[in-house]
Amino acid sequence: MTSSTARERIAIWSDFGGVLTPPVAETFAAFCAKTGLAPDPLRRAIAEVTATFGTEDMMLPLDTPLIGEDEWLDLVRAALRRQGVHTEVPSLAETWFDGRKANAQWDDALRRYRDAGHFVGMLSNMPPAWEPHWRRMVVAEELFEEIVNSAQVGCRKPDPEIFELAAARAGVEPNRCVLIDDLPQNCAGARSAGWRAVLFRDAATATAEVDAELRQLVAEGVAM
Repeated sequence: MTSSTARERIAIWSDFGGVLTPPVAETFAAFCAKTGLAPDPLRRAIAEVTATFGTEDMMLPLDTPLIGEDEWLDLVRAALRRQGVHTEVPSLAETWFDGRKANAQWDDALRRYRDAGHFVGMLSNMPPAWEPHWRRMVVAEELFEEIVNSAQVGCRKPDPEIFELAAARAGVEPNRCVLIDDLPQNCAGARSAGWRAVLFRDAATATAEVDAELRQLVAEGVAM
């Protein structure tokens, strides 16, 4: 990994869910197994609730936030009942994070980038109720210099405002920022904001691709 001085720092911004955690699809399957809910009725119920907010992005109502988790769960329960599914969905945050392990390989990679002198931050769309749960998974103070959380700043990926804010928090120009995210639309939003982006698939591949981006920044004279 390339070292960096304060004058030429590159900001490496990592997503949390699906990057520092197992894939979201894997966590969703575990959530269904714990609650005894079949995945398809739950997906349909969530989609029905999500549509009432004028979006297809199931997390947007929660992580902006437009609605609290308890009220959202009440709406999901009602949508399930309309499908003939009568069940008590427990707390979303507690069940979602129960047994969830951090991605140790990516945690190590971020620590190495920070040790090399790069800025490392977390840029995540996340509901307010998830704050204490994700913080139990990683030592945030050791890993990140800044945390930009959609629920706390009132904007979210892939909207341009959050990338502008994150670059300002890092104290660098947009062309010195690299996003690592598991969602293509967030990577596209970052690139539209003048950032570089790596679509996360696994820690080893992401590390190789981030290193390639850093070398390219050096080749272009953006970093030394």
